[in-house]
Amino acid sequence: MYSLGYDIGSSSIKCAIFDCSSGQTIAHGAHPAEEMPIHSPQPGWAEQNPGDWWDHVITVTQRLLREKRIDASAIKAIGISYQMHGLVIVDSGFRVLRPAIIWCDSRAAEIGRKAFELLGKDFCLRHLLNSPGNFTASKLRWVLEQEPEIFGRIHKAMLPGDFVAMKLTGEIATTVSGLSEGIYWDFARGGISSELLGYYGIREALLPAVCPTFGIQGSLSGVAAEQLGLKQGTPVSYRAGDQPNNAFSLNVLNPGEAAATAGTSGVVYGVIDRVSFDATSRVNPFAHVNHTPDQIRLGVLLCINGTGILNSWLRRTVTSGMDYAGMNAAAAHVPVGSGGISVLPFGNGSERILEDRSDGCQISGVDFNRHTQAHLLRASQEGIAFSFRYGIDIMKAMGLDLRVIRAGRANMFLSPVFRQTLANISGATIELYDTDGAVGAARGAALGAGIYSSAAEAFRALKRLDDIRPVTADSAATSEAYGRWLAALDRNR
Repeated sequence: MYSLGYDIGSSSIKCAIFDCSSGQTIAHGAHPAEEMPIHSPQPGWAEQNPGDWWDHVITVTQRLLREKRIDASAIKAIGISYQMHGLVIVDSGFRVLRPAIIWCDSRAAEIGRKAFELLGKDFCLRHLLNSPGNFTASKLRWVLEQEPEIFGRIHKAMLPGDFVAMKLTGEIATTVSGLSEGIYWDFARGGISSELLGYYGIREALLPAVCPTFGIQGSLSGVAAEQLGLKQGTPVSYRAGDQPNNAFSLNVLNPGEAAATAGTSGVVYGVIDRVSFDATSRVNPFAHVNHTPDQIRLGVLLCINGTGILNSWLRRTVTSGMDYAGMNAAAAHVPVGSGGISVLPFGNGSERILEDRSDGCQISGVDFNRHTQAHLLRASQEGIAFSFRYGIDIMKAMGLDLRVIRAGRANMFLSPVFRQTLANISGATIELYDTDGAVGAARGAALGAGIYSSAAEAFRALKRLDDIRPVTADSAATSEAYGRWLAALDRNR
């Protein structure tokens, strides 16, 4: 008995076929081989054609079924993970009206800023838990202001995952978690925010009906089944944004647990059990996949733009192409604290934890007579970990009692220096696993379809590959280095 999971990213579409009995992934693939294009007709814009996502879904599904000779009738559930905060609009014939405005598009930032000011900071934070910012609701308002003819033809406004579910099932729906990531959800009242919609001039009828995150959201239509090579009637039983789903894939469901990624950008997503917010919206709470009216589970999202991109910049410009394993080994030869060098890794655009400032990367404390390339490599990895700690402190003030950080063994988490520094400075144990978003979506689908009776059963076969605990002997040196880093951050302000 198998389940199938899709991860609808902005770079590629990943697909995993999961054996629910053994808890093992039996097929995994991605399409296209090259990154999908992101179109930018104007500075700050980022668009993709939703139809391309669907074409790639078809291609990767057919390929895996064919290569692994999988009987479509053995697939009993389908799950979806997707890039968050995007906007897809369709007419009454379910035809896409314009390219999707995706997560990294910043055109609506000023619209959200004005909404935060005019609706009032107190209302926005207490009800929406966030500034409307550049999230999906603000992008929909942009369409109303700039493309009124298109806006007038909208039947439904969806997230990317809702669009893929529509293509699978022929039905349009969303989740409470999805509504919260779009900043449509009023946490104080437990429903869609009439105040926000009224301010933006958006009719509630434009939003999809609500379906459960885990549960039957629809079934595979005959048209989609024929295109994919799957069986008509297969239930679609899970969907979540990429960061909530990444947390789910790592079994991060309870207060005090957090998931982390550290690719080009870095994320810490921690679970709290109370409605809370940051007064300056430097981190963003959303309804987690297991949030209910009776059991509060919010995922607080910390995003650092300048993480792995700093490491790759060093590789290109400082090391003359040394591989990452060599960089990690060189950094490991330098003692904790990097000989006094501090690196602020904020060179990849505006940082939300810095209240949307674009400060640029800063390197301080370099002594030309003492420091080497290896010192700079270690200082950069420590600086990335310190930026995580800075954000984690904001999350702790919101109620996160951090005990464990779970991550995939990939990207920056392949570096012993980075992961040990993060353990030391956060005080949390870091657990590493071999899983990803598509596998998480497949596991979520099995849980949503009732193949598994509980999350504990769903994660029974998930094996921890390694754990990294704080090293007491390094605590003083790490704290001293973090103090220097904070002083550099204060000087930069």
